[in-house]
Amino acid sequence: MNAVSTLPDDLDDALEASLGRFPAAELTRSVQTLIRQYREGFDRSVPALSSEVAVAAYAGYRMPATYSAVRAALRQVALFAPGFAPRTQVDVGGGTGSALWAASAVWPTLRTVTVLEQSLSAIAFGQRLAGYAPAAAVREARWQRAFVDRSTPAPVADLVTMSYVLGELSPAVQEDVVGSLASETARAAGMLVIVEPGTPAGYARIAAARQLLTKSGLHLVAPCPHDGQCPIRPDQDWCHFAVRLSRTALHRRIKDGTLSFEDEKFSYIAASARPWPRAESRILRHPLKRKGLVTLRLCTAEDGLADRAVSKRQGETYREARDVVWGDAWPPPADESPSPAGQEGDSSTIS
Repeated sequence: MNAVSTLPDDLDDALEASLGRFPAAELTRSVQTLIRQYREGFDRSVPALSSEVAVAAYAGYRMPATYSAVRAALRQVALFAPGFAPRTQVDVGGGTGSALWAASAVWPTLRTVTVLEQSLSAIAFGQRLAGYAPAAAVREARWQRAFVDRSTPAPVADLVTMSYVLGELSPAVQEDVVGSLASETARAAGMLVIVEPGTPAGYARIAAARQLLTKSGLHLVAPCPHDGQCPIRPDQDWCHFAVRLSRTALHRRIKDGTLSFEDEKFSYIAASARPWPRAESRILRHPLKRKGLVTLRLCTAEDGLADRAVSKRQGETYREARDVVWGDAWPPPADESPSPAGQEGDSSTIS
């Protein structure tokens, strides 16, 4: 079993302190409402985070998972773009700030961060959490009220992130927003990372975004090993990954859960105005490990979807295959340190 993702102590402390202002029973009720909305779909005419308690419930319920998924995606970007050292970030539809905490954990080079968010309650809560951050980029982030729609001004930054937002927009607006972000990323020579839930619907949104990004002339960085048509048929499968995260006592309490962990499945796409080295292929399923044999389900640049069998007779290659997990590049890159020297590391997937 791979390492379990945990929240930074500062973010964990911030959530504990900020959620302690609300009765636990009220938070639990709000979480149940959010869970129902996630399952049944959001009413786009009503803001999801329209009250202080709804924002607090969202932060307690979703921030640990969102932070872990976004950080896992960003670590893959850092692994294959080792020279990418962003100093500026814009997070579109940033909610309570999960992506700015995640980006700061991956890239300590960040200096200036802007969060665009429509909910004033979410902005206030996110600013309160950011006050606990050790990184100046998070503490001093600029929070700006903005609606993610056709009128959203195209952000200019080295790194633009948008996580768990597209599902709250109509398909037409999704296309306009992604197209605008792609055009600005191409013009500014930056990096754009979009993360969605690891469901068939979430992957469909990522697949549509992927098409727009490549049509805009951007180069895919991760997870795809190529810029060509995705070989996955939406009616048969979907591309997604997972991160296992530890649940704190507060997290378990407001979710009315008993397990000490949960698995967050996510789909993502990262694209840049300039080409970076890419994975030769990407592992799309848990490797099937038998005695003396490992079978890998891969997305490849040359053969599309393919199964590769690695036997014990292949020596070092076999030992590498025994260690890789769902979501990893294959073969493993020579340097598996995705972030600057001294940056903490953990696995972003589970086995």
